[in-house]
Amino acid sequence: MDVKDLGLPGLRLLKPRRFADSRGYFVETHNERTFAAAGIVAKFVQDNQSYSASRGTIRALHFQVPPAAQAKLVRVLRGSVYDVAVDLRAGSPAYGQWAAVTLTADEGEQLFVPRGFAHGFCTLEPDTVVAYKVDDFYAPASDGGLIWNDPTLAIDWPVGPDEAVLSDKDMKLGLFAEFKSPFRYEG
Repeated sequence: MDVKDLGLPGLRLLKPRRFADSRGYFVETHNERTFAAAGIVAKFVQDNQSYSASRGTIRALHFQVPPAAQAKLVRVLRGSVYDVAVDLRAGSPAYGQWAAVTLTADEGEQLFVPRGFAHGFCTLEPDTVVAYKVDDFYAPASDGGLIWNDPTLAIDWPVGPDEAVLSDKDMKLGLFAEFKSPFRYEG
């Protein structure tokens, strides 16, 4: 598995090896030993999947606060996404910074998002399916988020406000400037 550091502490892009032949391919998407060697020690407890019918669907920027913070391992099963992670850990040298990658079903990339990051994505194709593992269970009382087009974060999304397809919940999320982080950078 190829592992690339994305410049924000702990945020990693993973590219599992595919073994292809005339039948198709085989890929190992998760291996605890391989992940540990890459510095990823999350024990995943829940798998989630989302389907987005339209190109330009934005699901962002979500997180869970302690005591139910979650790390995520994100991959695309069909289509492609512009995937974004924002460092929300107080004391981090990258606090308030974001990184983005394109994840595709064809290439099989995966994004590891540590605890203390907001995460979101924009679909680049219709009928996109995203799967992700998390290392803590969904906890509605810990659910949080930031507005996708926050002016302070200035994320370079591939769609504008007139093209973005958003849920009612995501349209009402708060601003980064008003966010008091419960996350701490561990170094």
